[in-house]
Amino acid sequence: MTQNPATPLPPPKERRRLRETGSLTQAQVAERMGVSRATVRAWETGRTTPRGRKREAYATLLNSLSEEETVTEPQEEPQATVVDTPEPEAVPASEPVLVPVPIEEPPRVPLTPAQAFDALYAFCAPALVRQAYLLTGRRELARESVERAFQVAWQRWPEVAVDRDPAGWVRSVAYEHALSPWHRFRPRYRHPEPPPPDSADRALLTALLKLPPSYRRTLLLYDGVGLGLAETAAETEASTPAAANRLLHAREAVAAQLPELSDPGELHRRMTELASTGRLHAAKPPVVRFVGERRTVFWTRAAIAFTVAIIGATTFTLRVAPTHYEPPVPLGERVEGVPTRVVQGSLSEEEVALRDRLRSGMTSGPERMVPISR
Repeated sequence: MTQNPATPLPPPKERRRLRETGSLTQAQVAERMGVSRATVRAWETGRTTPRGRKREAYATLLNSLSEEETVTEPQEEPQATVVDTPEPEAVPASEPVLVPVPIEEPPRVPLTPAQAFDALYAFCAPALVRQAYLLTGRRELARESVERAFQVAWQRWPEVAVDRDPAGWVRSVAYEHALSPWHRFRPRYRHPEPPPPDSADRALLTALLKLPPSYRRTLLLYDGVGLGLAETAAETEASTPAAANRLLHAREAVAAQLPELSDPGELHRRMTELASTGRLHAAKPPVVRFVGERRTVFWTRAAIAFTVAIIGATTFTLRVAPTHYEPPVPLGERVEGVPTRVVQGSLSEEEVALRDRLRSGMTSGPERMVPISR
């Protein structure tokens, strides 16, 4: 893929100021650019930067807002007037003098870890459940993946709280759990869930599920979420050329089954509509935190029990192990000087007759003697 020289953009703070000066919301800018509101927020905070055609369109929009500000700026500025202020002795006592008092902003109270986690969950969970549904085609698995991701985030909250992109951290964990190949061995996931009622939605979901998991994830991040190619490659742990190759092949596969979705903008709109059709509701943040804490306690106790078992087995082995060296039993030695065993030769006729008589007599036995009673 060839790229044109990057179009210059103003700093992130200037982008936000121009949008607010033009009385535009982030949702309106996102609709014009064909991206999500989270992507516009990332552009204005400097976390990500648009690329390609989106960068040119975004630069054009900002230039138009800057020109409108330049035209309207002289009309909005009030003309400065010189007013003679009388001396304090000249002001009548009956007329009150208004003295401007500076208004102090109330100090910002820092959020507790639970409040910060709940805010992140309320902001990201609904969208993540819809995205996981597009990855798996299963509503229960989508909810489970998002809840499991936030449980892991709560367990590692000191790390997630200072991360540069906490939403991206949770999204990556949710995608990994949703695309895990081990779900196919679970009994509850061996049977498919009911498809969407609309035929167009069913066709799009079928086309997405036929893609390889890596292609499906790349397509969702780039055309669904609105990440740049570099961010998509970093989140999928692939190089930028590999991510671009996956994206092109995924678009071609979807367009081969649904020709009307060959336009990326139309594909983004249809994916958003498909994700919004189902009733996808995640659990409440306190429930997720409680389950995460219980899971942590369980695995901690299991680790302690396993460690105690290993210590006990090691102690028992040391107790029953020999404390001194015991030489092995030597192999048997050959004994010489023993006379050889004489083999009995053939019997004569008399010996054969005697043997037969003895055998017959011992078989029948003598007659039993019975006492005579008188």
